[in-house]
Parts: sequence; C-alpha cells; structure tokens
Amino acid sequence: MGESSEPSTLDLESKAGSGNLDINDAVLAPKEPIDAHYDPKFVSRTLRKIDWRTLPLLGLLYSVALIDRTNLGVARIAGMEDDLRLDIGERYSIASMIYFPPYILLEVPGNLILRWIGARLWITICVVGWGAAQLGMAFVPNWGLLCLTRVLLGVFEAGFFPAMAFIITTWYKRGEVQKRLAVFYLSAILLAGFGSILAYAIQLIGDRGGLKGWRWIFLLEGLLTIILGILSWLYIPDLPDRSTFLTPVETKMILDRIEADRQDSLPDQITAKKVLKHLCDPFLWSCAFMFLGCTMPAYTIAFFVSILLRGMGFGLRDSLLLSAPPYAAAAISCFFFAWLADKTKKRALWIFVQTVITIVGTMVTAYGHLNGVRYFGLFLVNMGASGCVPGVLAYNANNIVSHSKRSVSTAMIVAFGGVGGIFSTLVFRQKDYPDYIPGIWATMACQFMMIIVLSVNTYVFYRRNKLAAEGKRINEGTPGFFYTL
Repeated sequence: MGESSEPSTLDLESKAGSGNLDINDAVLAPKEPIDAHYDPKFVSRTLRKIDWRTLPLLGLLYSVALIDRTNLGVARIAGMEDDLRLDIGERYSIASMIYFPPYILLEVPGNLILRWIGARLWITICVVGWGAAQLGMAFVPNWGLLCLTRVLLGVFEAGFFPAMAFIITTWYKRGEVQKRLAVFYLSAILLAGFGSILAYAIQLIGDRGGLKGWRWIFLLEGLLTIILGILSWLYIPDLPDRSTFLTPVETKMILDRIEADRQDSLPDQITAKKVLKHLCDPFLWSCAFMFLGCTMPAYTIAFFVSILLRGMGFGLRDSLLLSAPPYAAAAISCFFFAWLADKTKKRALWIFVQTVITIVGTMVTAYGHLNGVRYFGLFLVNMGASGCVPGVLAYNANNIVSHSKRSVSTAMIVAFGGVGGIFSTLVFRQKDYPDYIPGIWATMACQFMMIIVLSVNTYVFYRRNKLAAEGKRINEGTPGFFYTL
C-alpha cells in the first residue's frame, strides 16, 4: 500500500497537543485518516458489498413510506374528497396533519428500541405495521376513521426514517456519508415521485369488488408494503458490531475505519443522563430547526403538488402525471450536491446553495404569470429542498461522536421534520386555494431561518476548530476531532 500525503489521526492529535497544527489542516479542509493496514481494493470491495446490501432495499422501503404517507392528495382528487366529504372546512388538512403528532413523539423512543432489539426486527415491525394501517384506509367509511388510520400510520412510521439514517451513518466514515444518504434518499424520492403515476393507474381499476378506484390505491399499496416488510426481515443488515453478512476480517476492517475516523465504532451504553446531556446540545436543536426548514417545502410538494397543478387548470390525469418529473429532477440534483459535498468535505456551503434554489423556486411558483413558469418553480423547490434533507443529516452526523448521541440526535432531527410536515399541512389552507400565497410565504420564512442558523453554526464551528488547532480545546471530548464546516 502506497504512502498517503494526508495526515493521520495521530498526526493531527500530536500537532494539536503541541499547538503546532496549522489552522488550514483543520478549519478550512479537515482531513480524513487513511485506512491503515488495509489493501485499498479490499476496502473498496467491502464497501460496495455493504452498499448493495444496504442502500437499494432501504431506498425502496423509504420510497414506499413516502408514497404511503402522501398518497392522500392523489386519493383526494381521485374521488375520496366526495365520498368522505373532505371538502368541508379543513378536513383534508387535518387528516394530513394528524399523522405527524405520533410520528414526532415516537422518534426518540424508536431509536432507543432499535439499539435494544436490533435494527432488523425493529424495521420489520415498523414496515408491516404501517402497511396494515395503509391497508385499513381502503375500508374507512367516514372521515373520522380515516384520521384514526392516519394516526396508526404515524405510530409505525415514526421509528423507520431515523433508524435508516442511524444505520447508514454507523457503517461509513464522515466523508463517505452524504453520498450514501443521498443515494438512499434520491432513490426513494424518485420512486415516490412516480407514485402518483402508479396511483393514477390503480384508480383506473374503477368500481370493482365493491371498492371504488381510490380505495384500490390504499389496498394494493398496503399489501405491497406488508410484503416488503417481510423481505426486510430477510435482507436488512444490522449495525456493524452485529454484522452477519460480512466475514470477521471485513467486520474488523469496518470497525477499525470508524474508530480511526471518529472513535465511536462500538456503541456506548445509553442512559437517561446521557440522553438528557445530548438533548442539551444547542447544535442538535440547530440541526433540528434546519431539518424542519427543508422538510416543510418537501412535504408541501408531496401533499399539494397534484392539487397545485389542478388549481393551474390541469385535469385529473395531467395533474397526476405531471407530479412525477419534479422528483426526477430532484433525484439528479440531490446526488450532484451530495457528490460535491463529499468531494469538497464541506456541508454548510452546499446546504446554503440548495436553500437559495428553494427560495427562487417558491417565488417563481407564487408569482409566475404562466403555468409553465409556475410548474418550473415546482422543479426548483423540489430540487433545493430534497437535496437539503440528506445534507442536514450528513452535517449532523459529521459533527457528533458516540452512538448514543447519534441515536438521540438523528431521532430528534427527524422528529422536527414531522413538525415541518404539520406546518406545511396547516399553512396551505383550503381557503387559499388555488394559489396558496400565505403558505408559500411561510415556506420562504423557513428557508431564511435555515440560512441564519447555518451561518451561526459555521461561525461557531470555525472558532472551535481554530481553538482546537491551537491546542486550547478538545472538540466533542475527542482529541484530534475537528468539525466539518
């Protein structure tokens, strides 16, 4: 194995301790440690093995989760609105919103259970549970029972996304995380984007078997989810220290890489004192508010894109079919910015750029005079917001140490994504149809909030890295650790 010009963790620690570490080594371009003692081909081959075992199925499962939580808008314009009288008051917004309270409240408990019973069993319980709730929506006779099934959907989906993000971040080094999160997320949003086309095809079944077309959407998608839940038990990998699909040598190499990168390859014990300590970290809450900011427009697109298109004058078929292309554009943009972030080892810069794209898109959608221009604005909103989702998760994962903190912070951040979903469903009010100008300005406010919080974080991390480089501070209680800007 050839020599590397990049400093190892021990080099950085030695320089930091003597006060001789140059600020450019840590603050402007933090270096990753080399994979000492391992053949690069062996490392690359093992990582590909993990990628193929982990990312495709997780992406498929999350795409199904996105479809199942957001297909309410498609079912609404396919006939559910008339049958369940969702046109009365704010019934549709309430049915959309009621999913989120249990989703938010059960995020942190879900990740604590994950560590106790294992990732595979926990994910299987979540997927089969929400599939059953989705199936139940096919048979609801009224608006009240629809809300009940939405609550159950939130209960079972609560533990899923933070578990996915937690699992992915435990397998890879900090500079490798965002591309993986992006692949997982972009494959999910791409498939979910075509969920509207799938729903359109399903509702063409019409009145068969005593069920109307919109009910067949919930029935068939619920059955698919349950089947995938069973497959997840067979194929989803557990956490690295519980790996069964790698050889002992491969497992040791993965744990060694993580230990060299951030010194948390093995889980620490989770206690109430630790959970409270982690919850008192301002950085956790800053990431949580940023995640709220980027998920708010993402949920807006998911819940309202077909309705916005219908308000522009498109018919049922065109409203559903035109909902898909913005997701394809978002998938491409998401991976491009993730590649840039991992290559440059910068996170905040690219989150800022994508936030600006979202702002431009919301303005174009709100104030464009032509439907084609407004439709283009939806592309920009989805591209910017969707790319920020894995960006914020990677930003958080890169700047914390220990499994317990990773578990708590990931769950809390994703919970605030649920708050973004509630915000979206409440500010896009029926009385503002078809333009939803107040909701669009609320979306804009979230983007400006993201920029402010991101700027504060960047300044604080720069100062902390500078002190650590001068030997005056130890970041995250870990010698040689420098925050990723």
